[in-house]
Amino acid sequence: MAKARQPGGQATPLQSELARQILARIEKDGLATGAPVRELALAQAFGVSRTPVRAALGVLEGLGYVRRTPGRGFVLAKKLNGALRASARLPRSPFEELYNALMADRARARIPADVSEAELMPRYGVSRGALRRVLMKLADEGLVRRQRGHGWRFVEALDSREAVAESYRFRMIVECAALREPGFAPDMVELHRQREAHLERLREGRDVDPRRWFETNRLFHETLTAWSSNRYLVEAVRRQNALRQLGEYSTFPRLSPERIAQSTREHVAILDALIAGDREWAATLLHRHLDLTLRIYGGAGGSPTPPQPAGPTGVKTPARRSIASAASRQTSSR
Repeated sequence: MAKARQPGGQATPLQSELARQILARIEKDGLATGAPVRELALAQAFGVSRTPVRAALGVLEGLGYVRRTPGRGFVLAKKLNGALRASARLPRSPFEELYNALMADRARARIPADVSEAELMPRYGVSRGALRRVLMKLADEGLVRRQRGHGWRFVEALDSREAVAESYRFRMIVECAALREPGFAPDMVELHRQREAHLERLREGRDVDPRRWFETNRLFHETLTAWSSNRYLVEAVRRQNALRQLGEYSTFPRLSPERIAQSTREHVAILDALIAGDREWAATLLHRHLDLTLRIYGGAGGSPTPPQPAGPTGVKTPARRSIASAASRQTSSR
């Protein structure tokens, strides 16, 4: 057995990158502790040979996330508490640095929507191969598409008030409908894990890492929709999250710590409603959460709702009766 690498060991950039991709894949597939982590399937998924995948798994073994077993290869050693949190223990790779730089520069309009590899290579001081790998990842996420002949085009981002407003109204329809699907079945273990992740963001206060907050937020919305077991709703929400990524890179510095905390508490209230088995109340709170965010940061008019007194869970939400009554009046007027 190869010697396990220790945290902060000499993992190569490729190994660190693959290790991150493997963690994200494990989380996406929802693997349970003891489930096999198959080298061949990962190699095929990432378009590499089994050798670098095996090396990346060795990095994760050193961090305690996977272990080798006789005759079975690697298996998951422990349930992930968020792929991004686990990835934070890995050294950052040049691939990740380039990815973040491209995203940030496009979000701030430092580079145009239409770009060429020849223009980008000297700007970032990278080879064509390294740049193309990042662009292909962005293409997989639906953020860029290759032009005919040459060049790349970033997809239309949520870069106008109209686009943001339309996106939030669409999400109110789709995400609230997901909670009302007949096949909606939340995983109680995951529900509590999500709740704890949000409480951890609250404990971090003003020191919250933007990437961790984005990931917690993304997982919250995607996970709730995934529990609907409706593949079309899931795909719609994932697409919206991809479109939001560019805006988040430029928006986060302007978000007040108070609003970040309030948004997190709103998520907790929705999770608490689901834990209590009240899907309709959870859907009502989710609609209000999205509508309030739209009114504050979407340019849809209106003014922020004043903070409400904290309830027993510390979540600042208005009285259930008033919201439920308003929702009832809205339904009956349609």
